[in-house]
Amino acid sequence: MSATRTTALAETVIGLFKTEVIHRRGPWRSFEAVEFATLEWVDWYNNRRLLEPIGHIPPAEAEAAYDAQLEVMPMAA
Repeated sequence: MSATRTTALAETVIGLFKTEVIHRRGPWRSFEAVEFATLEWVDWYNNRRLLEPIGHIPPAEAEAAYDAQLEVMPMAA
């Protein structure tokens, strides 16, 4: 992935985070509250959000299914 595409992807995710967490759930009383909310959101984003392109399942579930499929595949000689 090119640096430009990586930067664009990062900016998109940061914008999504700001919209869904920072602006919607603020005002914030402490830095620790922002940190905790960030951890919660990152966990949801990486593990529990439902993704349409992979069949409305969470990324963690899709990754586990992929890993299980690799374990079953016979190795070429």
